[in-house]
Amino acid sequence: MKQVLKRKVYIPLLVCVLFITTSAFKNDFFEIAKQIEIFTTLFKELNMNYVDETNPGDLMDTAIKSMLEDLDPYTRFMNEQDVEAARINNTGDYTGIGAKVRTQHNKLVIVEPYKDYPADKAGLKAGDEIIKVGDILVENYKEDAGNLLKGSPGTSITVTYNRQGKTQTTSIKRAAVEIKAVPHFSLIDDKTGYIVLSQFNNKSSAETSYAVRDLKAQGAERIILDLRGNPGGLLHEAVNIVNLFVPKGQLVVTTKSKVKKYNRTYYTKNQPLDTEIPLVVLIDGGSASASEIVSGSLQDLDRAVIIGSRSFGKGLVQRPKPLTYGTQVKITISRYYTPSGRCIQSLDYWNRNEKGEAVRVKQENYNEFKTKNGRKVFDGGGIFPDVSLGVNENTPIMTALSNDNLIFDFATRYYYNHTIEDISSFQLDDSDFKDFKDFLITSDFSFETETEKKLYKVLESAQKEELDDDIEKEFQELLQQLNNIKSVVLEENKSYLLKQMTDEIVKRYVYREGLYDYYKIHDAPIKKATDILKNPAVYSDYLR
Repeated sequence: MKQVLKRKVYIPLLVCVLFITTSAFKNDFFEIAKQIEIFTTLFKELNMNYVDETNPGDLMDTAIKSMLEDLDPYTRFMNEQDVEAARINNTGDYTGIGAKVRTQHNKLVIVEPYKDYPADKAGLKAGDEIIKVGDILVENYKEDAGNLLKGSPGTSITVTYNRQGKTQTTSIKRAAVEIKAVPHFSLIDDKTGYIVLSQFNNKSSAETSYAVRDLKAQGAERIILDLRGNPGGLLHEAVNIVNLFVPKGQLVVTTKSKVKKYNRTYYTKNQPLDTEIPLVVLIDGGSASASEIVSGSLQDLDRAVIIGSRSFGKGLVQRPKPLTYGTQVKITISRYYTPSGRCIQSLDYWNRNEKGEAVRVKQENYNEFKTKNGRKVFDGGGIFPDVSLGVNENTPIMTALSNDNLIFDFATRYYYNHTIEDISSFQLDDSDFKDFKDFLITSDFSFETETEKKLYKVLESAQKEELDDDIEKEFQELLQQLNNIKSVVLEENKSYLLKQMTDEIVKRYVYREGLYDYYKIHDAPIKKATDILKNPAVYSDYLR
């Protein structure tokens, strides 16, 4: 028994050593060795002497994650499942049922079945709640239940699921699944091409290049590149995509780190596809990392007009480092800088506020830079578009709606209660928004603001001091006013919420592919981009 425990004790020592770079080890040898020894002896004593049985693996997992929490959210430990998920994200290939799923309340929820893949062919739809895979109940499965759906091509699984209160069963034959980086490209009109780039995996530049060439062959003389909601990915793919539109040898991005070997400059290496074709890039608050490298460098080089809302603001670069037993640690190694010299990182994880929260760089602290043509651009807060089309802040109420998946659930209910003959003309109206607000009430939707939290603390202190009778009435009145304000916030974000609801509903009827066709008819940023591209003088003015 003691030998087994000793082996368990030595494992964290090896893991910790692998976290240390050679230079850091030389500089802080004694302090690092001291802290490792303290941790090792603590881990040993805890496992040997704690009153109840302990799980060394769980303890170590908690210890590692707690240590990394003090850094930034992108520096994280990756177990074997995480490593596989990262591989899939980078390659876009895996074997499974062909659907996006999430674990929710001890069940797997189908978020989006991919058109013509196994889940879709088996009849699964968004909102279906898988409760059993084969003979395994999801609620009793301790690992990542999503892995139950993966397996060798051609093998079959039986899934039991709930749909609108009814339990059903279906058989699914697994298959190879390819997640395209460019899920859609087409002509908006006879001369305007539209390309959706949804992620930066190792196929992104090749698929984007193919889309541009195909659209030009169809007659496109101008291009709209849609990066909205694209969270980023491989940095070199971002450089290659910029290279499609700028000459060989052009600086695209620079990375700077305390470790000299990570200080790098990335230049375009290939002959471009087209350096003259008018180009508009669409971004929003979901455009991050590699998306910001593409949009930021094209803006700095005055090669494209950027339209939409401010991007996310992730100016940090990560690199995975292999550990033992198939695990990895993904470490933030550097910051990146666009050609003008700006870093667009918006949150400061190294100078936190009194609550330990990362603070946003204040606007008065933004630094001014110049594009190739001398236009003013700024750092510190993401990529600011040349044409701004609305800003939707991440207010507490919007975050709560997202965390509770209530827009998704409303769309599911809407789909099963409405028949739509012509999705191209579909639009939600005021009555639908009222239905949504009523749905929130029936769903017991609630969230607590920071103001409410402080008010409750005041009441708690008053109760301890036996003063609560004097302030109870005022307290309840303040709470009622806050609830009224929450309702106002919903109205203030009405157009944004209706768009999110519309997107989710349209996908239910015509999949994601149909949503992009819907965008070409109804989407305001696409309409604005098309209008600008149709007028060469207006387009040129934005770049002067």
